[in-house]
Amino acid sequence: MVNVQIHEPGTSETFGKIINKGLLQWVKDVSAICKPDRVHICDGSEEENQVMMRTMLQSGTAVALNPQKRPNSIYVRSTPLDVARVEDQTFICSKTEEEAGPTNNWEDPVKMKRELIDLFTGSMRGRTMYVVPYCMGPLGSQISKIGVEISDSPYVVANMHIMARVGVKVLEALGSDGDFVKGLHSVGAPLGPNEQDTAWPNNPEHKYICHFPDAREIWSFGSGYGGNALLGKKCHALRIASVQARDEGWLAEHMLILKLTSPQGDVKYVTGAFPSACGKTNLAMLIATVPGWKVETIGDDIAWMKFGTDGRLYAINPEAGFFGVAPGTSMKSNPNAMLTVTKNSIFTNCAITPDGDIWWEGMTEDKPGELIDWLRRPWNPESGRPAAHPNARFTTPAKQCPVIAKEWEDPKGVPIDAILFGGRRGSVVPLVTESFDWQHGTFLGSTASSETTAAAAGKVGRLRRDPMAMLPFCGYNMGDYFAHWLKVGGTPGAKMPKIFYVNWFRKDEKGKFLWPGYGENSRVLKWIFERCNGTAKALDTPIGRLPRPEDIDTRGLDMPAVNLTKLLSVDVPGWLAEVPLINSFFDEFGDHLPAALKDEVVRLEQRLRK
Repeated sequence: MVNVQIHEPGTSETFGKIINKGLLQWVKDVSAICKPDRVHICDGSEEENQVMMRTMLQSGTAVALNPQKRPNSIYVRSTPLDVARVEDQTFICSKTEEEAGPTNNWEDPVKMKRELIDLFTGSMRGRTMYVVPYCMGPLGSQISKIGVEISDSPYVVANMHIMARVGVKVLEALGSDGDFVKGLHSVGAPLGPNEQDTAWPNNPEHKYICHFPDAREIWSFGSGYGGNALLGKKCHALRIASVQARDEGWLAEHMLILKLTSPQGDVKYVTGAFPSACGKTNLAMLIATVPGWKVETIGDDIAWMKFGTDGRLYAINPEAGFFGVAPGTSMKSNPNAMLTVTKNSIFTNCAITPDGDIWWEGMTEDKPGELIDWLRRPWNPESGRPAAHPNARFTTPAKQCPVIAKEWEDPKGVPIDAILFGGRRGSVVPLVTESFDWQHGTFLGSTASSETTAAAAGKVGRLRRDPMAMLPFCGYNMGDYFAHWLKVGGTPGAKMPKIFYVNWFRKDEKGKFLWPGYGENSRVLKWIFERCNGTAKALDTPIGRLPRPEDIDTRGLDMPAVNLTKLLSVDVPGWLAEVPLINSFFDEFGDHLPAALKDEVVRLEQRLRK
């Protein structure tokens, strides 16, 4: 018999677990505004997790997957209007618009709070208000931060069980007077007496994801989708944490963390920032093709880095799970991700097979003969439409990853040797470039870009800048964010990681990729490792330090030598054409752009014209 207690609001049983005075008052205040029928303080137990899953199964939100195929896993469908992050309805509510900067949507915090209170008033009628204490990062780590999300969605609770450390142990760590980030979420669909709930409650008319960086608060209304509703993820771990990092002298970044071990047993730790569709998760779980080299995963999406006593940056993965894009994930592209999702997982907006398993585009070479698609319609290979939504997701525990590194939950974090930036560029940008120094590396990261494809809005081949892959996730003015990077690099006594820019997507004149990618990217990681050791050679060029073709280990790689020559060449006309584009992008930040980055553009052009 499951014994998870859910109580009426205002009773001593409800609030007795909370010893933190600020949290207790906030929970009472929110309960008074949202008017839930019941309040539950989450304890983080497996018992509680099973109750959440059963609640979703009974309401029609979830379908139980075949226990022989996917033990302890469920499948969830959203509505077509609630399938992704709503960037146009995501706001940074800093005191002034200038503090938010040109890359963020800004709204006046007083005005927005007033509007939100109107929306949240009575928004949880007929529902349970769940209070989810969570820790981003290992409990007890000096790098970790605590937050509390209040939500009326059992889907949120079940996902947070996977994505963060949640429950009583977090309340104990918070203590009676500890600080925490406040996250308030409602699907915005109150229920009247005897009103039937929908399978995916949300508010089609009003969706707001609002961040109040000065108050360290997140208010999310109207959406049940992961990126909008799991407030520990992008909202806390990047938008709010980037402001905390600025104020406290550390880095909160949209980066994978991997452990790279040489055949001799030497170890280095690498972080990497890549925009979407650039192979970030694949790189985090890479299977190396270079004999004797091994890649292990610390994290696939977010890195928090603080200085240790030795002057090095130490990183933790603040998350406890992976919230990955499913389509395109396969035993070929990312076998370790596929092995991670075999059990204890939540699948959202995939297709479902007749025998109760899940499927998505790219999962297998041959498409199944029949499926039920994510919109509950019969599907077969002749249907002419995707069976899974392009942004279909899996939520799965990181500890299940076959290549999770033993240090992934080390409270000290891991010392970072190299930072990678990347984008999807068919031309101009070489396979790998090492920066001259930290300032030049910050410049490389600040100019990170991808070329739009036919699937993206806008002109094909048009450049979309995504500095440090943080464009949608920086919680303050990005010009000031660049300045913070430069300031961190100038910390007295700091031993900063080397910075590299990689591009797996260079093409030839016929539009074919010059580099095979996937596991072969380990050949580039090997050169980066050896550069950090001081054992690999590089040439100084106008754009940075490049390996010579012979410096990349190509043993066993069936690739024309001319391809590697092209991949490691400097396209001077192409880079000269890039200079005005960089200047135009930098102009958006006005006086907030650090002078040092303007200088880097000038120096780049001077070196190219020599």
